[in-house]
Order: sequence, then C-alpha cells, then structure tokens
Amino acid sequence: MRMWDKNSLLEFEVNIAKEFEQGNINCPLHLSGGNETELIEIFEGIQSEDYVISTHRNHYHYLLRGGDPVVLIAEIKGQVEGCCGGHGRSMHIYDAALNFYTSGIVAGGCAIACGLGLAGKRTFCFIGDGAEDSGHFIEALRFVEGRNLPVVFIIEDNGVAVESTLGDRWDKYVPIYSDKIIRYSYKRIYPHVGIGKRVSF
Repeated sequence: MRMWDKNSLLEFEVNIAKEFEQGNINCPLHLSGGNETELIEIFEGIQSEDYVISTHRNHYHYLLRGGDPVVLIAEIKGQVEGCCGGHGRSMHIYDAALNFYTSGIVAGGCAIACGLGLAGKRTFCFIGDGAEDSGHFIEALRFVEGRNLPVVFIIEDNGVAVESTLGDRWDKYVPIYSDKIIRYSYKRIYPHVGIGKRVSF
C-alpha cells in the first residue's frame, strides 16, 4: 500500500484540477486541499477491518484508505478501469475490498454508519460542517450514543456549507461535542465544486 504524505496528497489533487481545467474530466468535481495533515493522522488510527463512509469530497479518504490512485483517476474520468467501472465518477466512489463507501447526499452516510455499527463493524463516517446542520446527522449521533455503537463521526469543518458561512446559516452557532465525534477545522483550497475556472456537468 502506498504511503501518502501532505505533499503527495496535494500533488494528486492539483493534477486532478489541471485535468479538469484541460477538459479531460466532465463531471462535478469536489476537490480536497488544506486538510492533508489532519486526515493522515486520523487514518493512522483506522484499521484494515474497519469501515469508512465518505462524502462527495472523497479523494483523500480513498487514497489514505489504500485505494489505487490510477484506479481513482480512471473512475473520475469515467473509464471502465475505475473502481466503479466509470459510473461513480468523482462523487460516488465505492470499493468493497477496502470497506469503503460514499454518499453524495449531505449526511447520507450517517444512517449507513448506524447500520454497520449495529452489525458490530467499527465505522468511521466523514461529514462536513454543513452536514452537521442536518437532522440526519443528529438522529444518527443519538442512535449511536444511545446504543454505544462502534461508530465515530468525523466532522471536517472548513467553515462553509457550499458557500454559506456559519454566520450565514446560524445566528448563534454552538458546535456539537461527543465522544463519538472527531472534529477538525481547516481552510479549504478549492471552492465547493470545480476549481473556479471550468465547471461542466
């Protein structure tokens, strides 16, 4: 399995951004960036038998989980050599061999994580701070806490949901804390979708 550091992760995403600019990627593209160090540390605590539920912004998660970068690039480009045969593209990456799943629905992975937890599977479910606003997440958190399921929610807080800041969304924001939550904050490098130069659907 390839070992990733901050620079190699960012280099992968920068190259994907260039491919997008050149018109070689024709799908909604949600790029990571600015959170490399935090994710490397989190994935050091995730074991091979654990399950990972990711989001529409999943490239780093997949790579740190042990995913093949060549297979990921093929998937993003819609090629049959991709992990989903080119059908998942950037937002819907799935690899059963790695216990890796995604949901492009905001907070959509939370209920899946609950089911895996009920089955006794240690599960790490990633969400953004926008998903933290969702009832799906709140209900899942209460379900996991009440049954002490082996599920951890990782809130990746970049301060915006699409382009709405916490101040836009809430008058008085109070973050949710729980021993079932890992939260980290970072400043994103790329906008919500595309790279600000070419957005093609």
